[in-house]
Amino acid sequence: VFVVVVELVVLVVVLVVVLVVVVVVVVVAEVVVMVVVVVVVVVVVVVVVVVVEVVVLVVVVVVVVVVVVVVVVVLVVEVVVVVVEVVVVGVCEVVVVEVVVVVVVVVVVVVVVVVVVV
Repeated sequence: VFVVVVELVVLVVVLVVVLVVVVVVVVVAEVVVMVVVVVVVVVVVVVVVVVVEVVVLVVVVVVVVVVVVVVVVVLVVEVVVVVVEVVVVGVCEVVVVEVVVVVVVVVVVVVVVVVVVV
């Protein structure tokens, strides 16, 4: 009888130890999986945010460069038109032609900016 009781106690102790080990392994595995998932999600979110910021920055830089180029071209054209008007047409008619040129230039700049932004 004593041997049977000892064997039962040993069996219960072994079962309890195995159960505790299995529970600990499962809990540790779940924690590791949760940490890995959180790290992956954070990395993906950070990468997406950085990529979006870079794309927005590139678009803004391109728009600014296009606007600056358009303004410089318009100013050069304006100076050339004024010089040609003064030399060829005369000073009297420069004012009327100048107003027309300014209106056309403003319309062109607005159209180019709208096209670039859209």
